[in-house]
Amino acid sequence: MQSFDFTDTSIIIAMVVVYILFTTWLTIRLRSKDTGEFLYGGHAMPAFVIGVLLMSEFIGAKSTIGASEAAFSVGMAASWSVISASFGFLFFGIFMARKLYLSGEFTISGAISKRYGRSTEVVVSLIMIYALLLVNVGNYVSGAAALATVLKVNLPWAAIIIAVVSTFYFAFGGMKSVAYVSVLHSGIKYIGVFVVLGVALYMTKGVAPMVKAMPSFYFTWDGHVGVSTIVAYFIGNIGAIFSTQYIIQAVSSTRSPEAARRASFYAALLCLPISVALGLIGVAAKFLYPGMKGLYALPVFMDSMNVLVAGFVTVSLVASIFVGVSTVALAISSLVMRDFYVPWKRPSKEQEFRMTRVLSFFIGLLPLIFVFFAPQLLQLSFFTRALRLSISVVAVIGFYLPFFNGNRGATLGLLGAAVSTTLWYLAGDPYGIDNMYIALISPAIIIFVEKLFHWRETSVKTRQA
Repeated sequence: MQSFDFTDTSIIIAMVVVYILFTTWLTIRLRSKDTGEFLYGGHAMPAFVIGVLLMSEFIGAKSTIGASEAAFSVGMAASWSVISASFGFLFFGIFMARKLYLSGEFTISGAISKRYGRSTEVVVSLIMIYALLLVNVGNYVSGAAALATVLKVNLPWAAIIIAVVSTFYFAFGGMKSVAYVSVLHSGIKYIGVFVVLGVALYMTKGVAPMVKAMPSFYFTWDGHVGVSTIVAYFIGNIGAIFSTQYIIQAVSSTRSPEAARRASFYAALLCLPISVALGLIGVAAKFLYPGMKGLYALPVFMDSMNVLVAGFVTVSLVASIFVGVSTVALAISSLVMRDFYVPWKRPSKEQEFRMTRVLSFFIGLLPLIFVFFAPQLLQLSFFTRALRLSISVVAVIGFYLPFFNGNRGATLGLLGAAVSTTLWYLAGDPYGIDNMYIALISPAIIIFVEKLFHWRETSVKTRQA
């Protein structure tokens, strides 16, 4: 494995800087002019643009680096972590995209409030903000690992670079700019992943030598992941897609309910090829560099490339990082503004737009505080999806089981799910039960139990009357 000298590193840095400057200019040119464009693209975004955005923001740097990191240890079965997202977008398009679009809301909390009320809206918003802040912690860690490998800077500086640039993108450009710039980011990211795969397979001389030399579990459908975890991947991704704020915000920016559906289907198709590529990259890294840390399973191949190719791949990783961080931070800003600041201050349109941008800068930089406490990326990724899954359960009950539309039950169910899922995750998933299952069943159980108590209270009052 070669190491880039000062000149090579300078060329790669120059390529990254040129790309950042170009996309910064593009962000300024396409920037949002008002709150509507900033938060939901003025309901004027093409379905394909939003489909690319959905795919790219859900499979950003954290999932990209994280899937390869996991495949390094558990085998090709780690690809299920991304394949399951494809199924999630398919089901979302069939069952939820149209309903959420027709709700007229651009936040998941706003859509749920129409079924349950204000207290549930607040709890949904707080849980989503908590989950998305953790998502961006993971995005910063994975992005910093990629940049630090090639740019020869330490992780803190790499994380700071990511925070500053991506915060400018979303805080200045808003949804309209982020969506269009993300098409460029996503195209470069997609090509970059397959360039890495090509280099990896060239170095391993194909798949056959790896199959022959490595333990068999690296190429089985369940690997060292296990059926329970694969099922958890599906539950987590489907649940998160059904409820995550930036998914709701993106589909609400399309031109019609039918366009919202098409955007979801485009995202489903785009997820499939990249899932297999990421699994193979992680396995190839284990084959070639068995003593290396899994976190570097994808970026390690850049050291074996021609400097210009390595520069392009670095740019592709930078693109992946920026789109992931920008859309998540934009979603957090939208929740804070819509659910807390606007009801509190009741600002004018101009004041709301100005405050949205000011607040966005703080939200973009906040995850830096927690970057160095993040655990393994894929586990963090799916814990955040477990938190969002509990919101999805409540949303589905609200849309499809209106008999259980109790504000108290939904609020208690969400609070109970957030606490129990977090404690289960911090305890290391006792008895081999993934925290995803805790997030799935706890809100439904609490809502059902609360309904039983409500019936009992009603019955007692009726008898007393």
